[in-house]
Amino acid sequence: MSDESSSKDGFFERLGLLSDEMIAAHGKDFTMGALVLAARFIAEGKPVGRRPAAESGH
Repeated sequence: MSDESSSKDGFFERLGLLSDEMIAAHGKDFTMGALVLAARFIAEGKPVGRRPAAESGH
C-alpha cells in the first residue's frame, strides 16, 4: 500500500470514528447535516473549522 493510500485510509478511519461519536451524542440527522455542511464549505473554498489559537497565530 502506498503512503498516500495509507494516509487516506487513516483519515477515513478517523472520520468514521468521529461520525460514530457524533451519532451517539446528537443523532444521525445532526451528523449528516454537519458532514454535508463541511463538504459544502470545502467545495466553496471556505474554512471548515476554527483553528486553535496556537495554530492560528492569535
